[in-house]
Amino acid sequence: MTWRAWAAFTALCVIWGLPYFLIKLALQDLSPAVIAWGRIAVGAAVLLPLAWKRGLIRPVLAHKGTICAFALAELVVPFVAIALGERWISSSLAGILIATVPMTVIVLSPLFGIKEKLSGKRIAGLAVGFIGVVTLLGLDTVSGTLQWLGVGCMAIATVGYAAGPLLVQRHLSDVDELGAIAVSLGVATIMLLPAAIVSAPTTMPSVQSLISIAVLGVVCTALAMSLYFYLIVAAGAARASVVAYINPAVAALLGVLVLQEHFGVGSMLGLILILFGSWLATGGARKSAAGHGVAADAGAGRRRASDAGH
Repeated sequence: MTWRAWAAFTALCVIWGLPYFLIKLALQDLSPAVIAWGRIAVGAAVLLPLAWKRGLIRPVLAHKGTICAFALAELVVPFVAIALGERWISSSLAGILIATVPMTVIVLSPLFGIKEKLSGKRIAGLAVGFIGVVTLLGLDTVSGTLQWLGVGCMAIATVGYAAGPLLVQRHLSDVDELGAIAVSLGVATIMLLPAAIVSAPTTMPSVQSLISIAVLGVVCTALAMSLYFYLIVAAGAARASVVAYINPAVAALLGVLVLQEHFGVGSMLGLILILFGSWLATGGARKSAAGHGVAADAGAGRRRASDAGH
């Protein structure tokens, strides 16, 4: 990867470790739908004016179907599922469970007509990461129906997070990432509005919850999604999704140090295996795509990203 891609990767590893902690704080006053809608709406409010000013909205409208699918898969479903799941499981466990995204990308890739060329080292890295998740659930036993429902919510979020970048690589690699993300956030805001209205709080939320939503929207959604879209185009969907192997460390540290969440032997071993798997997986082979010139489109996307200042 280029130094720009590595910089985006490093920033995302930190930024996307924060949401689980912030969501847990916001859940004290707000419903999962309101939290998801709030962060998406704030992100849209930040990015849509920028995209409009740069004339990036109109080209995106030629991909209405894909944008709607991306908004649903990458934003609406995962954001609601994670917030719902964190009602029943810790923020650190939620963050670590999302580490299954890279393996899910590999499984779903053929369904999108994309072939990710994998080296033995990269396959080993993904396998080690998966073993880490199994260790996490096997040693720090999840007990009770509600906790398993929380784990199930993380599984649903994982599928959405895996499908999103594959849609980008397959259908949106020739679209400027700022315009695509901005319009996707606007579409997702509309999609979630009815659920947010129905579950809106009857009293004014606390300052803590409002600040959490603001940071989720500006930093963890607007900034992070722009970086993620760039990383998908620059390095491929599977490699970009390896971010999910690193941010659990941030989520775990915040959960333990600030929220005093349980972090037992299984969590420690699972996290170590996941981080080691990440180190192996990021040394894997370059992406390749079949049938529609995605590599060439990605090159064009990189040039546009560079022109846009990303």
